[in-house]
This record gives sequence, C-alpha cells and structure tokens, in this order.
Amino acid sequence: MKKLYAMFLLLGLLFSTSSSWADRALVERGHYIFDAAGCGSCHAGVKPLAGGRPIETPFGTFYSPNITPDKKYGIGAWSEEDFVRALRHGRKPNNQHLFPAFPYTSFTGMTRADMAALYAYLMTQPAYPVKNRPHDLRPLFRSRAMVGQWKIANFRQGSFKPDRSKSKEWNRGAYLANALGHCGECHTPRGVFGGMNRSRLMAGNRKGPGDIPVPNITPDKNTGTGLWKLHDLFNFFDRGVKPDGSSVSGRMAEVLGSSSMRLTAADKRAIAVYLKSLLPIRNDVSTEYNPFTGSGH
Repeated sequence: MKKLYAMFLLLGLLFSTSSSWADRALVERGHYIFDAAGCGSCHAGVKPLAGGRPIETPFGTFYSPNITPDKKYGIGAWSEEDFVRALRHGRKPNNQHLFPAFPYTSFTGMTRADMAALYAYLMTQPAYPVKNRPHDLRPLFRSRAMVGQWKIANFRQGSFKPDRSKSKEWNRGAYLANALGHCGECHTPRGVFGGMNRSRLMAGNRKGPGDIPVPNITPDKNTGTGLWKLHDLFNFFDRGVKPDGSSVSGRMAEVLGSSSMRLTAADKRAIAVYLKSLLPIRNDVSTEYNPFTGSGH
C-alpha cells in the first residue's frame, strides 16, 4: 500500500512539475510577443502598463488604457476569450466596438496561440489601480456605434494566412511586420476617415501620430529604403544604426528599443527580408528629417 501511495505521489509531482514548466514557457512566450508587438511603448504611464499615454490624431486625442491585471481599472476581470475578442474583433467584453486607435486592424492577424501567450504574460504583471483617462475626441467621432460602420469599409478580421509561394522566412517577416509589429499602422497613408490605404502599404504617412510625418519604408530608391542593403535593415532593427553609421533618435528610437531590438536575430532578418520584397512606391512624406533616407525639407 505504501509503495502504491508513493507511486501516485511521484506521478502527481511529475505532472505538477510538467504543468509548471508549461505555464512558465507560455508566459515567457507571451513576454516575447509583448515585445514584438511593442505593447510597452503605447501603454506606458505613471505605472508600467497602466496607460494614459496620449495618441494625437485628426479625430482627437486617444489615451491608452490600463492593461495591468487590476480587476477594476485594468483587464484583470477579462477572460482569455474577452482578450481574444479585443484583438481579433475589436470589441470590449460587453461587445462594444473598440476605437481603432488600438490597432486591432493589425492584431487581428495574430495566431490564437500568440494571443493566449500574451494574455498569460499580462496576467502575471503587477496590477495597478490606475483609472483610465477618457478620450478627448471631436464630437462627430465619439460614438462607438459609428465604429461599426467604419469597420465595414476598413476592417478585415482573421488570422494571418501564409503565402505558400514565399519562403518560411518571408512569411515570418510578413507576420511580424503586419500582425505583431503593426508597422503599417504608422507607415501607411490613411484616408479621410482614418482607414489605411493598403494599396500603398508602408509607403509613409504625411500625418502620423501627433501630426508627425512617418517615413516611406518601401524599397523605393528615392523616397524609401531602396538604397539600403539587407544587412542595413538588419542593423537598423538590431542596433538602431543607419547605413551612414549614425543612430536613430526620437520616437523611432523608442519604438526600436521597446520592440525590434529585443527580437531574435532570425526574426530581425525575417522582417528585413519581407520589407525588401515590397513593391517600391515613390512617396516623399518628409517635411523634416527622414531617419530612413537622410533627407528632409
């Protein structure tokens, strides 16, 4: 009887240890997804991930929300399915539409497994009872119901579909750039109602967040990154260094430091491979210094 008890005890310990390792691996994976998606940059506040950072747009100023596991002001009361609904469908737990200042138009492409890992990581972070700051929007754009109409024209939900005609590395880069890194949200021109002009993907945006021009990162030789070699792009994502040896500064340095610089070398190269493959689009967006081309006027 004692031997049987000891055997059950050992089996229980083994299964418990296995479960613990699985949970730890999931959280570690979520941390990587968190960095790849640049969550820490937008949701920075008086406390880590407690939000409050302003995002200035032509429609008014949005303030990033608290995404700590605080049950009252953060997302601590959200289930994993609530979290997935926000990323995949752009909806709150009560089914209200989320404003697209939260880039679910890109995050919808995330795999279900990556969403679960990110949720697991966020639920392990310190909870801060910091109240969300209300958005300061122009009257016409305050209605969440109107977002539903906006989605019909500007939102295509669903996970990223690999292109079987492309390499595994290319597809990884496309996933990182479009779904997780949501590069197009800033680097793509937008229409009058804020929808991305996907026919000019990554061609730059004259009026980015804060009304600051965002560079063209298609491989156009005159207005984009066409003169950059693959290793130049890799070095940029790896160390924030441009082909001329100078370092990037400002908001771009913050984005790189909180996201791409933390990725594996393989993932940095995959993003570079993907961007080099894009259709070159001539589009000079700079009214000030362009960190990619070195030009400005």
